[in-house]
Amino acid sequence: MRAVVLDAPGPVTNLRLQEIPVPEPRPGWVRIKVKAFGLNRSELHTRLGFAGDAVTFPRVLGIEATGVVDLDPSGTFELGQQVMTMMGGMGRSFDGGYAEYTVVPRSQVIPFRSDLDWATLGAVPEMLQTAYGSLTVGLDMQPGQSILIRGGTSSVGMAAAILAKRHGLTVLSTTRNPAKAEALTAIGVDHVVVDDGAVSPKVRELIPSGVDCALELVGTPTLQDTLRAVRVHGVTCFTGMLSNEWTVKDFYPIDYLPRGVRLTAYSGNSEDLPADVLQGFLDDVAAGKAQVPVDSTFDIADIQEAHTRMEEGHARGKMVGLTGM
Repeated sequence: MRAVVLDAPGPVTNLRLQEIPVPEPRPGWVRIKVKAFGLNRSELHTRLGFAGDAVTFPRVLGIEATGVVDLDPSGTFELGQQVMTMMGGMGRSFDGGYAEYTVVPRSQVIPFRSDLDWATLGAVPEMLQTAYGSLTVGLDMQPGQSILIRGGTSSVGMAAAILAKRHGLTVLSTTRNPAKAEALTAIGVDHVVVDDGAVSPKVRELIPSGVDCALELVGTPTLQDTLRAVRVHGVTCFTGMLSNEWTVKDFYPIDYLPRGVRLTAYSGNSEDLPADVLQGFLDDVAAGKAQVPVDSTFDIADIQEAHTRMEEGHARGKMVGLTGM
């Protein structure tokens, strides 16, 4: 089978398309014929060497995959059943989704049924799981609240905006590039805030008391400013690290945290995306009630060009690789 193998951390040229054996599932695992896979900043971090001891090499990258069941020795899933999978060590401790086939633990296989195209379906797993988990586990969003999404034109940021609007929230989303504002208003964002490094004053011009909650997707360089945009007793959820910076040097809570503003974090797995939530979202997309923000698609052979686009920050939404299987 064709697979993208990373032999060692480094530049994009270290990602090489190779022919390797089709993997065999061990007991309790399922083999999936991959139709599509999404690109994630997590894989960029792995390629750049930021994942530390969590990764062994050589490794097929990819923390998610969408396709059909090819082999399930347990008989739990029918052959050809449409499924998604994500996280749980994919692309790090075992080979992931940048391949024509992948094997994963049965517990992290989520079944669904949909007539949507594979490019659309391939954009969903990690994006929806992260957005949904951040809004529910991380922020406990409630109808009528206001939310600031810092890093709004990322795939997770756009998915979070769509989910928040469907749940009845007022959505403020940031972008560093004013040319991307239209992409945010097209998915229902109420207020686009151009991020020049300090968005809290702009947010408070719109909502003087501060937003009820905020989703931080950029990372620690913007976290303190995001916290300052939140009202007393409001909450900020730290989920993303688009900046590739994830620690706060010399963190002193009393100086760092605004009085009365709560800080939490979210990092989830497949179990945080219930099958009925996934199916409901896909059904809404098919009915035109929701959108999947796909930036572009590419063939698996073009992985180096795709990683370059992701690294340079040109994407407006999710980039999806297609295997042609």
